[in-house]
Amino acid sequence: MARKHSKQGSYENVYHEDEPPAIVPACWLCGRPSGSTIVWHHPVPKSRGGRDVVPMHSICQQTLIVNFTNSELQRHGMDVEGLLANPSVRKFVDWVANKDPDFTATIAKKQR
Repeated sequence: MARKHSKQGSYENVYHEDEPPAIVPACWLCGRPSGSTIVWHHPVPKSRGGRDVVPMHSICQQTLIVNFTNSELQRHGMDVEGLLANPSVRKFVDWVANKDPDFTATIAKKQR
């Protein structure tokens, strides 16, 4: 049988108002603050030896996957400016700059 009241007391005072809010990481590609969903992306694919992860929006990650192969991502590594030099990626980042952090949309499939 469950207790009606906790032995330890209530949880009302667990969080204090004077504590600083949690830091919201910025997206690695577009620089906007992350929304409710954060994707931890490997800039260098794991299949190519990448170990570092960076926070991204899912729509930004999909854009990278559509525009670059794993070998191209390996060559760019952690260089965001090299990725932004691609006209398609630059156009996307300029377009998404004014959107809500939780904005999502369908991304076109890879051109084969």
